[in-house]
Amino acid sequence: MQGLHLTADLHHCHCDSGWLLDAQKLGAACAQAVLDAGLQPVNQLFHTFPDTGHGPGGVTATVLLAESHLCVHTWPEQRAVTLDVYVCNFGGDHSAKAQALLEALVTLFEPGHVARQSLQRGTIAP
Repeated sequence: MQGLHLTADLHHCHCDSGWLLDAQKLGAACAQAVLDAGLQPVNQLFHTFPDTGHGPGGVTATVLLAESHLCVHTWPEQRAVTLDVYVCNFGGDHSAKAQALLEALVTLFEPGHVARQSLQRGTIAP
C-alpha cells in the first residue's frame, strides 16, 4: 500500500486556452503523458463542466492507472489547474515515473507559479 502522492497547484497558466477548456484535448494529452512516463492506464474519464457566471466551465481529466491515478482539474476563468498523481509502490518503486508525469503536465500548462507537495503514503510508524 505504500506509495507517493504528488500534487501541484498551477497559477497564471500561459498555455493555449484549449488545454483548460477542451476535455477531449486535455484527456488525450494526459493519456499520452501517462504512457510516456511508463505507467499503465486502465480506464479514463474526461468531463467538461458548464459555463458559470464567473466564466467558461473547466474540465476534469482522470486516468485510472494500474499503479493508481492521475487527476487534472482546470479553472479557465482563473487560468489555474490542480494536478494529482498517486502511484502505489507495491511490487516496484514508481516514484520516478510519477515525478516525470507531473513534470510533463506542469510543462504543458506553462504556469507562472507552481506550488508542489509530496506525500509518502501507507507507511506505518513502528
